[in-house]
Amino acid sequence: MLFKPDLSKVTSIDDLRTIAKKRVPKAFFQYVDHGSYTQSTLKANTHDLQQIHLRQRVAVNVDNRDLSTDIIGEKAALPLALSPVGLSGMQHGDGEILACRAAQKAGIPFCLSTMSICSIEDVAAAVEKPFWFQLYVMKDRDFIQRLIERAIAAKCSALVLTLDLQILGQRHCDVKNGMTVPPKPTLANILDIATKPAWALSVLRGKRKTFGNLAGHIKGANNVISLSKWTASQFDPTLNWNDVEWIRKLWPGKLILKGIADAEDARIAAGLDVAAIVASNHGGRQLDGVSSTISLLPEIVNAVQGKTQILFDSGIRSGQDVLRALALGADACMIGRSFAYGLGAAGEAGVSKAIDIIAKELDTSMALTGVSRVKDITSDIIRK
Repeated sequence: MLFKPDLSKVTSIDDLRTIAKKRVPKAFFQYVDHGSYTQSTLKANTHDLQQIHLRQRVAVNVDNRDLSTDIIGEKAALPLALSPVGLSGMQHGDGEILACRAAQKAGIPFCLSTMSICSIEDVAAAVEKPFWFQLYVMKDRDFIQRLIERAIAAKCSALVLTLDLQILGQRHCDVKNGMTVPPKPTLANILDIATKPAWALSVLRGKRKTFGNLAGHIKGANNVISLSKWTASQFDPTLNWNDVEWIRKLWPGKLILKGIADAEDARIAAGLDVAAIVASNHGGRQLDGVSSTISLLPEIVNAVQGKTQILFDSGIRSGQDVLRALALGADACMIGRSFAYGLGAAGEAGVSKAIDIIAKELDTSMALTGVSRVKDITSDIIRK
């Protein structure tokens, strides 16, 4: 399948997922696609969004619709940002660079993961504008300080500190697939990759084959890595609110706290002089059995009391999902799987397609609910 997929008839994120499943090796596709344990939270994230019914309105002037908004003081063409997705360079060669380019062309923020294949420096050299950088806190605090310094040098416009991965939730598919970066040359992997020549060619042509932000900077990151075992040994379970204050002192720019899934935590986070919090359960990849993010959003909005912006993450698969989250109080949304499917399906063009699908769905749904501007979206458009 060296040919480029025809995206002209792709009409949904699910269409992109179907293509990506055919083009990306099983281990890397399932790394993005699956959640932890029984995946009940992953399923609830999407299910509960779909259960929120919209109010269709008529005879309302909805000409000249405006989807633009403000995200942490930055103008954005859509109330949308691309979430940090680890191993994006294993969905498609140079995946992080391609996704960042697509986001910047669309006029929305892109966030690079600590666990990216392309490094901070790789992405900064390949794109025209600043991007966000997501930080995981590891036991080696000297490394974390150097990583923050590298983000400053790359002129990243925001630091997104992820709080909900002190300990890695068990993702059964990663264990069963023997997930490593790069993939081990087992017979099963060789046979799988042999049926994915377009993917193999893109990765071979890519700048890197392992974690670009870590290789050469932290012990054990240069060789074949069992992701679950390595992260279990490196990620710091002692991470606490005092560490947030420490990072706040090191980082001179805008700070975003990601992984808030509780009203009490939201109140604490909002009081720490941050640009935004991200209401998120890590896409159902951490604590399985927790409530869907959308069901918790009203509590989080009430707890924050407008002290900081609220970005919504976990379960967005359409523009209607974005509309629902905004109606319940989010200022903007973040997508991870939705753009990763596009990346796996068709590289940069696939990410652009994913963004375009969501934008068009949001535009149409706003019009049919009688809303012309993002800033005018309220809970009035929800059927109580």
